[in-house]
Amino acid sequence: MTAARPEPQLSGPAYLRLILLAAAIGIPAALLAALFLALVHWLEDRLWTDLPDRLGYDSAPWFLVIGLPVVGAAVVVAARALLPGDGGHSPLAGIGGGVTPLRYAPGVALAALGTLAFGAVLGPEAPLIALGSAVGMAVTLLVRLGANEERVVATAGSFSAISALFGGPLVAGMLLLEGSVGLGVAAIPALLPGLVSAGVGYLIFIGFGDWGGIAAQAITVPDLPSYEGTTFGDIPVGLSVGVVVALLVAGVKRLATGIDDTRGKRFSMPVLLLAGGLAVGILAELADAFGADSHEILFSGQAAVPEILAEDSAAIVLLVMVAKALGYAICLGCGFRGGPVFPAIFLGVATATLAVIAFDVSPTLAVAVGAGAGMAAATRLLFASVLFSALLVGTPGIETVSAAVFAAAMAWLTTMALDRRRAAATPA
Repeated sequence: MTAARPEPQLSGPAYLRLILLAAAIGIPAALLAALFLALVHWLEDRLWTDLPDRLGYDSAPWFLVIGLPVVGAAVVVAARALLPGDGGHSPLAGIGGGVTPLRYAPGVALAALGTLAFGAVLGPEAPLIALGSAVGMAVTLLVRLGANEERVVATAGSFSAISALFGGPLVAGMLLLEGSVGLGVAAIPALLPGLVSAGVGYLIFIGFGDWGGIAAQAITVPDLPSYEGTTFGDIPVGLSVGVVVALLVAGVKRLATGIDDTRGKRFSMPVLLLAGGLAVGILAELADAFGADSHEILFSGQAAVPEILAEDSAAIVLLVMVAKALGYAICLGCGFRGGPVFPAIFLGVATATLAVIAFDVSPTLAVAVGAGAGMAAATRLLFASVLFSALLVGTPGIETVSAAVFAAAMAWLTTMALDRRRAAATPA
């Protein structure tokens, strides 16, 4: 995401008004994000826990594992075909799709529900950014703003919404900062409204005065052991994980691009989406048949990090990685609507889990280096990736930061090198 440059003629009072508007947007944008995430989790529980229970099963049977992603694909088809906005931007384009008009919000929300709650391998970050942007654009119905001011308030809404997912305004602010490095000194006035919006919006989670706030999903991975300090072997683990994860995510994106290229040439949008949902369900069921958990293959992977960390079989971890990577590529390319970050983080942690099994490194270190590498490879953002990895491990893993820096840096360098090589090989 990139911040908009403030208009040169923007005066002090006008800029102050813009900051106040951004602050006012923060609360409704964050509240909408919280409600949307709660709706996703509620629907997911109804489909994957309550429905199997009513059918007499302890867990989702094979026909639900295969069928629910197909039903979700049908929901996405309906959202994209019948509502304005095409359900939001393609996840192949990254986590941010620019300004989202208010009339696009219903289609974005419905397509994201069909993706996230029904098991597709994408995360919630892109829909949250789009919905927050739509909240910001709602202000333009009440207040007359210039084009660049509209972009600023839309960005403010986006970063308030995403702060609900990334544990507060710090990661949201760092995402904003890294996306704006090309603005130079002009970045600070462009960044301030978004940061203020994220800070104000986060008050609904942490509370204010005697009000304790609303319950928010904990971002820290639970029950991690304390990391007592970096050892000589931890550094090469971090470096290696960074390279491997970058190559893995690059392979996923290349396969996803190939799938996306078939749209309109060989398959229509509905056919490709329904086929993608079927393929993801079959992958999950096949992985389950060979000893993995189908829920580790489905969904974004955010909730499955503790499960993959607890795995003590390298063969099962490799099986999960292959199936998850294939499902991730299919969902990226076939037309689902979600974000690309959390599946990449899961793949990063799974890669680092192999080092836990093989070399007995700390699982806390595995989370830090895996998350840093996965997010850097998916977003091409370095500092936000390291900061998010630190939030994931929390106080027990505060000393993993150095290894996470090495992992994220190697993932970033490898990704940039692959981009340059691909650009050089592409005919002008």
